[in-house]
Amino acid sequence: GTGDMGNLPVIRTLATMAHDCRRAELFQRELLAALQIVQRGDLPLRDMIGAYAGEIGQTQFLPSSYIKYGVDYDGNGRVDLRHSVPDVLASTANLLKANGWRAGAPFGEGTTNFEVMREWNRAVVYRKTMVLFAERLTGP
Repeated sequence: GTGDMGNLPVIRTLATMAHDCRRAELFQRELLAALQIVQRGDLPLRDMIGAYAGEIGQTQFLPSSYIKYGVDYDGNGRVDLRHSVPDVLASTANLLKANGWRAGAPFGEGTTNFEVMREWNRAVVYRKTMVLFAERLTGP
């Protein structure tokens, strides 16, 4: 499975946050990016379901990151970060590479790669969790 991708309507969530939030400007930009995802045909409106701050898909991209880093790796003509594992993996790799990820370099706290993950998620606890999962997958 793909885990929990959220169950909130992204457009409505972002519209609310763009109007009634201390970071209204940020969420106004994210709302426009979310509408662009629908407009260009990447996801239909019914699939614009996500987390509490409008994050979409298996790796929880904000709509602006979806637009900026999304890759149609399966070649079906659209970027689908909810249903297409190839698109999800290629888009996540694209985000990391574009922000300076160094393959084979350490990625724990205090490293350049750990800071690169900040573009994906600013929360230190989230990045530490990703490092823990990666270490469990690859071994010490």
